[in-house]
Amino acid sequence: SQRQTTIHAMASHGSAANMARESRWTRSVVSTLGAVLCLGGGSRNLRFQLPRSRALAAQATPKAGAADPEVTEVGNFVESLVRADVEAGKYGARIRTRFPPEPNGYLHIGHAKSICLNFGIARKFGGSCNLRFDDTNPASEKQEYIDSIQEDVRWLGFEWDGEARYASDYFDKLYSWAKVFIERDWAYVDELSAEELSQYRGTLTSPGKDSPFRNRPVAESLLIFERMRAGEVKQGAAILRAKIGMDNRNITMRDPVMYRVIEHPPHPRTKSEWPVYPSYDWAHGLSDAIEEVTHSVCTLEFNAHNELYDWFNERVLSIGGLTCAALPRQHEFARLEMTYIVVSKRKLRRLVEGGFVDAWDDPRLPTLSGMRRRGYPPSALRRLCELIGVTKVPSAFIQFELLEACVRDSCKEETQAKLLCVLRPLRVVITNYDAADQVLEVAQEGEGLPARRLPFGREIVIDREDFMEVPEQGFKRLAPGMTAKLRFAYTITCDEVIHDDHGEVIELRCSCDLASLGQRPPKQVAVIHWVHATSSVPVRVRLYERLFTTPRPEEEDDFLTVVNPESVEVIEDARCEPSVVDLVGLGAEAPLRAQFERCGYFVLDKPESDKSAQAGGPLVFNRTVTLNESWKPQSRR
Repeated sequence: SQRQTTIHAMASHGSAANMARESRWTRSVVSTLGAVLCLGGGSRNLRFQLPRSRALAAQATPKAGAADPEVTEVGNFVESLVRADVEAGKYGARIRTRFPPEPNGYLHIGHAKSICLNFGIARKFGGSCNLRFDDTNPASEKQEYIDSIQEDVRWLGFEWDGEARYASDYFDKLYSWAKVFIERDWAYVDELSAEELSQYRGTLTSPGKDSPFRNRPVAESLLIFERMRAGEVKQGAAILRAKIGMDNRNITMRDPVMYRVIEHPPHPRTKSEWPVYPSYDWAHGLSDAIEEVTHSVCTLEFNAHNELYDWFNERVLSIGGLTCAALPRQHEFARLEMTYIVVSKRKLRRLVEGGFVDAWDDPRLPTLSGMRRRGYPPSALRRLCELIGVTKVPSAFIQFELLEACVRDSCKEETQAKLLCVLRPLRVVITNYDAADQVLEVAQEGEGLPARRLPFGREIVIDREDFMEVPEQGFKRLAPGMTAKLRFAYTITCDEVIHDDHGEVIELRCSCDLASLGQRPPKQVAVIHWVHATSSVPVRVRLYERLFTTPRPEEEDDFLTVVNPESVEVIEDARCEPSVVDLVGLGAEAPLRAQFERCGYFVLDKPESDKSAQAGGPLVFNRTVTLNESWKPQSRR
């Protein structure tokens, strides 16, 4: 599945993508997805990557600069730009990118695309990538977010160049340059209210108008700005604006804000040292230039800021404030948009604070910490970002099934441990088994893992889903008079069904073929999983579904009305084979990830397991993904 090819898919609104079936991995994705992309507009050609056959891999010619000769070029216009700059020697063949998150929340899957792009470009072209926190708004920033962001970047498999950087590292420089701007009449202090600023700004079709403070004397602006720095001006009473032109066709260029007063709370790093803070536009491009970033890559919503990015950098360069050989350039790409999730930090905060999920790392959320806790391998997210490519087209929504397919594929490759776990136990008494309990030893498929020891005796449990008292047509598992093969053990036949006073099935009485141990089951006999009724280990299992019932929750009047009430099912009485205890003890560095045979891929929730153990409770496992795509929207149930 490491071999890839570029497949063209013709897609239109409401139609499925027609995709070439060139490998086992491709066929599984196609059958799982039905359609990879859901469009919000008219038909168009879409390029994305899927694995390719060995024959095609042998025929393909590697592209210049490719890190792996077996991998063809992903649809990635940013890489093409960087390659052209390298070939032209624009930056002396030195490439530096950066990932600049604002520490005002937890990273989500959209950030994963930016991380993979920025760090991936640096890695591919032998450059470096900085991690820089855009900490210019203390009102929404916390050390908690700074710590989580660093953990997320490392979890995805990347390491930044040197120490983590902060926009606040450059506050002194930014302030001194702002004073020069005032002295050169490139900036002025404005005292319009927020409402008046909006009115004076104009619209997309009409120019703005000059503030009455625009032509105030330079000395007066400089004095007020110094008073702002000294903490003598109240929040909202004054701002510093660049003097560009209120009739500019680009609204972003209409005398943008450079500095504002923020009185509370204290900054996570500088505490109360600075009562004035630079705007994103003033700090962002200049921080890039200070760090000698060559390619500043951001999402499309910053496209209108591109002109301002250059305007600020060029003027600071002209006053001798920058030492970079060539100014960085900003390039915008379409952000990752996916069905059945929301990535707005405001909406995610409403989900957390409203109690719809447990915390920012809830496994149902698209936050990286939530995905890590759910057991998503980081390789799956890297693979997803590779598949979808990088474009400037903002209208394509990635189907959630593609993410699940990537997760399933990574789990299949990386999960070594397999275990028998019965999620919904149904007691089975084997009436003709009178011998003492025995232990069946089964070798683990993964290297270095201890052999599995499966206790077997007169009383076992099977999953309730593997029994039907009145079997449907085509049902091949256990039913009255029907036979099934116990995984690694005997063939049993259901002879009697025991009910409680309410008619609920509580026990099966079966007979076993004592000569069937180690033998293949007869034709038409299904294999089911089981564990010993008392020697198995109790576990608590959480089964997760999608958080929303509709594919585009953000299009609802209130996205909270389509939160899926069945997004998690907690099973308190699941039973697992005893080998799980040995495997948990081996997982000192990373939580145990295992395939519960026939049930899916699961991961140990270590914090919850530790908390449960303190109260005398069981191990806690989260289901990462099912073995096969099983989601059905409520409208189709």
